[in-house]
Amino acid sequence: MFKKNILLLLILFPLCIFSQSDEIEKSVQYLSNNKNTPEEYIASKFAQKDIILLSEEHRVKENLQFVKNLIPVLYQNKVYNLGMEFGASENQAQLDSLISAPEYNKDLARKLMFNYNSGWAFKGYTDLYEAAWSFNRSLPKSSKKFRILNLSYRYDWSSFSGQRTSEKMKKVFYKGNTETYRFSIVEKEIVTKREKILILTGDVHAFTKYKFPVYDFLGTDFIRFEDGYFGNQLYAKYPRLVYSVLLHKPFSNRPDTKPNLISPADGKIEIIMEKINNTPVGFDLADTPLGKLKDNSYYSMGYQDFTLENFYDGYIFLAPINKLSGCDIDPKFLTASNWNEAQENVADPDWRPRPKNMEEYWKQIREYGDIAKKYGEVDKY
Repeated sequence: MFKKNILLLLILFPLCIFSQSDEIEKSVQYLSNNKNTPEEYIASKFAQKDIILLSEEHRVKENLQFVKNLIPVLYQNKVYNLGMEFGASENQAQLDSLISAPEYNKDLARKLMFNYNSGWAFKGYTDLYEAAWSFNRSLPKSSKKFRILNLSYRYDWSSFSGQRTSEKMKKVFYKGNTETYRFSIVEKEIVTKREKILILTGDVHAFTKYKFPVYDFLGTDFIRFEDGYFGNQLYAKYPRLVYSVLLHKPFSNRPDTKPNLISPADGKIEIIMEKINNTPVGFDLADTPLGKLKDNSYYSMGYQDFTLENFYDGYIFLAPINKLSGCDIDPKFLTASNWNEAQENVADPDWRPRPKNMEEYWKQIREYGDIAKKYGEVDKY
């Protein structure tokens, strides 16, 4: 019996290796036959869709530089709006004024970002304001201006402490469910006006057909699949208008499993990209060899034979994970004059302790912004 098992393993192991090699080669061939720069890829999708959700890992410099470069491409393709998770709708009129003004006001840009999140000192986001302003300055005076649309509101964390309860969170999110709030803005400002928009947001907010799994004691197989995120709501009502694209990043591993971060598709995406010299590229996941790649990250929990095409519609690779870097930090974002306000309203103090002083504030920002350190843990055992 033992000899039979050994023989079976000797037969199956080469077949497994061959299968993996075959799917990698098919993926490389597909990319060779469907060459699109990331910019070309996004532009091509707007020929078919009105709303593209671009899923980012926050504070990655290369992602934000890519979005900056996209602004003229979007405009050329009649996409006049960039939606941002990081921005308060209460300040929309001021933001409109900022990026259409004769002179750019960096202090106002900082204030607008501070108003949304007093701990968001990452310069890449306000750089998008300046890029939009610079582009608008290049247009004829009579031309339609490019717009950045704030998709959130200013939350109130000032009284929050301890654990999250419905009573406490109703005070923080006093305008209601943030996902529904964002949906309402896009419906009002984009869908009803028949405009188009690229939306830059974190991954859970960008899910459309994919439903995020969470442990649920009462759920079937103890899993509940969330379908109420921003992108889920857009897709549920306007499936023909919406498309989701993931910017390359590491995935969270399954709970209690090391390492904490793993490479997408069990490392196959990076293997494939290395074979094309890590050339930046955008590609479809639906009905493609890359979309058929299996993934065993946290995102696969509760799913049978989970593949990348079950996750997002498209994918953009800008650089290998170990070449991605953190945003520059704006040293003028926090000052002695706004410190008290920053400390009082720092977001998610149950995730990161409320800083006791300015030195601690900057230490937290630097640590959170250290993408190289965070990504250094990918696939590390």
